[in-house]
Amino acid sequence: MTVHHEPEPKLYRYSRIVCGVSTHVLCAVFTGFITVLAKPGSSLFSWHPFLMTLGFSFFMTEAVLLFNPYSSPIRKLKHKTKGRLHWILQCLCVCCATAGLCAIFYNKNLNDKPHFTSWHGLVGVITVSVVGLQSLGGLPLLYPKVAKGWSLAKLKRYHATSGLLTYLLGSVSLFLGLCSSWFSDSVSGYVWYLAVLCPVLCALVVMSQVTNAYMARKRMQY
Repeated sequence: MTVHHEPEPKLYRYSRIVCGVSTHVLCAVFTGFITVLAKPGSSLFSWHPFLMTLGFSFFMTEAVLLFNPYSSPIRKLKHKTKGRLHWILQCLCVCCATAGLCAIFYNKNLNDKPHFTSWHGLVGVITVSVVGLQSLGGLPLLYPKVAKGWSLAKLKRYHATSGLLTYLLGSVSLFLGLCSSWFSDSVSGYVWYLAVLCPVLCALVVMSQVTNAYMARKRMQY
């Protein structure tokens, strides 16, 4: 049975390219904005927002966008190479998130403040744990011999689904961080709303990328 693929509308393709490229720019600008605002090194606390934003907004977003068929900077490379670079970026995300968590934990200890008393703190520590597990879960896809007896197609589907949920959890953590007293006292008015839009828009693009990729595969099976 011959599978016929309908030609992709140019408007659809161009809109996907614009969305992808915009997401690259958006996550970089947002990370830069938080870096300027936090002034990493000015205090122990300053490392927390900087590292968490660098990990979740930049490294994790770029790790997913490597597989974007429209705007990936390495879309012409082999899938195996993309997978290894994806895992490296995810490991950088885990390192930044862990360091950011240690920074705020130690800072609270120095100031005799309770830990994980806010939604931001609770969701944050859960997110860091889940991201670490998600990165470990990608190893069988890098080294198929580890997944002996398992279907790689199913593992990829599970990894993509859990990865999307992990990314959304990271986005929620960033959003809650923007609702913190530190950020609210640092910015006001339309700047706050523009900042909040960054993780929201990035999450929408990532959701669209992952769901469209697996919907396309299902269509090819029929």
